[in-house]
This record gives sequence, structure tokens and C-alpha cells, in this order.
Amino acid sequence: MNKKIIVVCGYLAGGKSTFAKRLSKELNVPYFIKDTFKMQLCANIEVLNREEKSRFSAVTFDAMMYVAERFMETGFPIIIEGNFAPRGIKKIDEAGVIKSLIDKYDYRALTYKFIGDTKILHKRFTDREKLAERGWVNQFDEGEIPYEKFNIWCHNLDDFNVGGIVTTIDTTDFLNVDFEILIETARSFFSPEK
Repeated sequence: MNKKIIVVCGYLAGGKSTFAKRLSKELNVPYFIKDTFKMQLCANIEVLNREEKSRFSAVTFDAMMYVAERFMETGFPIIIEGNFAPRGIKKIDEAGVIKSLIDKYDYRALTYKFIGDTKILHKRFTDREKLAERGWVNQFDEGEIPYEKFNIWCHNLDDFNVGGIVTTIDTTDFLNVDFEILIETARSFFSPEK
């Protein structure tokens, strides 16, 4: 058994999903990404507006945690990714739910918290919203999100904490991030000897 979890969280358009997928492939550890999980949950249902999309975001989180807990019951390592919020930001205390599972199953946690210059991330976010692979259920219906709103959304995530080891990564410029070192840190973390 390898009772360890990696949580990839942080600002929108920070590169979290791409990194979680790469980590999973490099380490042969299953991953759950909130946006793609939501796309699968909504693949065969009609979601009519932003309010319903928000409701399905909460449903997605609950479903992800249900699946994560099944893995944790058996002691398997996992990677979860999302713009998980601390208490007081959403109706669900996502950080609290994740922390309660970590504590319940006596897991060790490594968190990669992605941050960056929100003006640059906003541009990245705006460009990404136009891509089909983003998935209609994850796109915003109200047109381009103003920078001020985006900036608040990002900084609302600053206080996310589930304990364990926290590594903060500034992804303002991906070329300045040493992803190989981050992967080696994760490999060492998942090592059975640790």
C-alpha cells in the first residue's frame, strides 16, 4: 500500500490539468481532473445555463471525492486536480472535504499549488475558453470574463490547504518552470521507502 495523494490546485489557466496528466503518465498513478470529470458527467444530459453548470460543478466534486475515497479505502496512491476552494468561498468546503479524507485514511499529502500573474493567466484563460476541447459544460456563457472578476476568483483560492507538503509554482511563464524537478519530487514522494 502507498497511502499518498497529490493535490494539484490553484489559479485558473495555470496549467494544472496538463501537469496532472503528465504526472500520472510519468508515475503510473491514476488521476482525476475536475473539468474532464464534469464533461463526462454531463455528456448525455442537457445543462441549460450558468446556474446549472455551477450546480454540476458541485456534483462533480462530490463524485470525484466518492471515487477518490474508493481508492483511498484500498490504500492506492492518487492524483486529484481542480481549482479546489478553501472554506467560505463555495457552498462546499472543498479543502475540508479533501482534508477529512486524508485524515480518515491516514494518507500523506503533497500539494502543488499553481499561481501566477493573473493578468497573463486571464489572457490564457480567455484564449482557452474559445477552444472546443475545453468542453461546453466548462465554458462560461456570459462572454469574456472581466479581469477584475477573474483576479478575485484566482485569489479566492490562495488559502487552500489540506496539510502535508506544499510546493507553490509560478506558471506565469511555463519556460521558467522546471517540470522535471517537480516530477522527481513527486516520484520521491510516492517512493515506497518514504
